[in-house]
Amino acid sequence: MHMHIVRHITAALITAMLLTACGKETPPPAPKAEAPKPPEVLTVKIGSASPLTGPQAHIGIDIRNGVQLAVEDLNAASVEIGGKKVKFELVSEDDEANPTKATTVAQKLVDAKVAAVVGHFNSGASIPASKIYADGGVPQISPSSTNPDYTLKGFKTTFRVVAHDGQQGPTLARFAVGKLKAKNIAIIDDSTAYGQGLADNFEATVKTLGAKIIAREHTTDKDTDFKAILTRIKGKKPDLIMFGGIDPQAAPMIKQMKELGIKADFIGGDGMQTPNFIKLAGDAAEGAMASIPGLPKDQMPGGKTFLEKYKAKFNQEVELFAPMGYDAVFVFVEAMKRAGSADPVKFLPEIGKTDYLGVIGPIAFDDKGDLKNGPITIYVVKGGKWEPLEVVKPEPAAAAPAAGTAVEKK
Repeated sequence: MHMHIVRHITAALITAMLLTACGKETPPPAPKAEAPKPPEVLTVKIGSASPLTGPQAHIGIDIRNGVQLAVEDLNAASVEIGGKKVKFELVSEDDEANPTKATTVAQKLVDAKVAAVVGHFNSGASIPASKIYADGGVPQISPSSTNPDYTLKGFKTTFRVVAHDGQQGPTLARFAVGKLKAKNIAIIDDSTAYGQGLADNFEATVKTLGAKIIAREHTTDKDTDFKAILTRIKGKKPDLIMFGGIDPQAAPMIKQMKELGIKADFIGGDGMQTPNFIKLAGDAAEGAMASIPGLPKDQMPGGKTFLEKYKAKFNQEVELFAPMGYDAVFVFVEAMKRAGSADPVKFLPEIGKTDYLGVIGPIAFDDKGDLKNGPITIYVVKGGKWEPLEVVKPEPAAAAPAAGTAVEKK
């Protein structure tokens, strides 16, 4: 029994010695190197607010698309702010072109901790929303709101990248009286902050130029039947009808003018200078004229590239203010880079110092947050397309009449 155990122990010892002789001792495993920590990525939310439903949705979606393109381009460029890699995120809200909804949307964006907001489209939405952003310390750049009152509230958070109606209205008036030789002018507006403000500025300048305002009529941004208004105007024999409003009203208005046999020229502002106006008005659109802040899109420094990129991404043409929405995002981000922070408290002071060459051209702001030296282009519908007639550099704002106060109808 004991001998049996001894033999087993001896055999085990011999095996162990043989194994040791045949092979080297296995070294202990090397300690694992710690994987490098990925660089910290900062998420920065950019808000976009515009009408995404209702009759003005095509213009609001166009703005949001411009903002989305900017966010995608910035993310592809691996932007760093204050030494941290940044991922931008679009937070888009529908204000329905409604002043009350605009304030709700503004509060929602402030609560969502967006760093900045591109919006709104309508002056009647931008003006009440601007107080919410100011109270929340969130900078706002409107790509399209042209009523002068928008930047006259004195909020440090408020900017725009288009010429305002204190410049656009008088430019339209000088064109109507000087180039079109209009003497008897009828004015219709849609009772919104934008439409009425533009019409007020147009009217004030027309009067200084010696032409006669033979009628001043008001409708709303919901109406589409203008026969009664136009019949009243027809009896006064106008040679020009000016409309302050947006394309869903401008298109049926010009169709009804033609049906009533009114021979007057028809002119408006940026709210009707859209492909949608031509689509809705059909043949009646021919000869209609409109101004829009900014250079013709294909003459903008980055216009050609932007138009191609937009078409490739969304399979449609730019409607109106997508390039302005795109540039607004870059203005914010350039300010963040200079401040080394995406915190609005830190980068807000830098926005006022902007000197940026965007898609639309040079962008710099005056002390109110208005775009300096914003050009205005006047277009005519020719062969079913908007063709530029002339580009006007606005006269100094001091020479422009003040806008009348206007209340946006809901």
